[in-house]
Amino acid sequence: MNDTGLTLPEELLLLALDPERGKPYCRSRFLEYGVAGAVLAELELQGRIAEERGRVVAVNPLDPPDPLLAVFLRSFPPPGKGGFRSGVSARRWVRRTGREAAGMYLDALVKRGVLRRETRRFLGLLPYHRHPAGPASPAEGVRQRFETSRAAGLPDRRERLLAALGAAVLLPSVVRGGDRRTRAAARALARQEWPAQAVHRNVRQDRTAQAGGDGGGGGGGGGGGGE
Repeated sequence: MNDTGLTLPEELLLLALDPERGKPYCRSRFLEYGVAGAVLAELELQGRIAEERGRVVAVNPLDPPDPLLAVFLRSFPPPGKGGFRSGVSARRWVRRTGREAAGMYLDALVKRGVLRRETRRFLGLLPYHRHPAGPASPAEGVRQRFETSRAAGLPDRRERLLAALGAAVLLPSVVRGGDRRTRAAARALARQEWPAQAVHRNVRQDRTAQAGGDGGGGGGGGGGGGE
């Protein structure tokens, strides 16, 4: 966590949700992948997991303070367990866990008053959620700190990971905001930081499937992002 007490999944959600309308600035399914990638990034920053050649193992199985991180940490085996290719594929874990992770973190933020939940119905039938800022939302502070750090060249790895994840989910404020150099740097980070790379590969897979016309995994998806 940073000095605000927010984890990277929570910071990414606050960056990605319109505080007034509660709608993601990017596609909901992409944001779900991003939240799962942010879980990986936070666990690595806390020294709980390690990655090698795209596979993840738990190196410190003791539960972290955040109860949601503790839940996800238990899904990773210790080093050496599982034979030659030990660990879990980061890309597959992100795809499998994204919707659950986003939903759990949204629920937690709503419970704390950081976000509100508004339930609406598509064509008067299918329910979906919006998540505007709540009375306890630090979203504006998260955005200001991110922009300040980005203007300074992202000197802190935590902010670099946040930028990389934002670029991986195609968050407009990251991939189109700022000058050309900062946008290019964010896109490069999405390929260099392994949690963001796992997200990027899933986003690319969905976009390729959609372009091919088979629907693949590319639909918007209701889930955690709140279509």
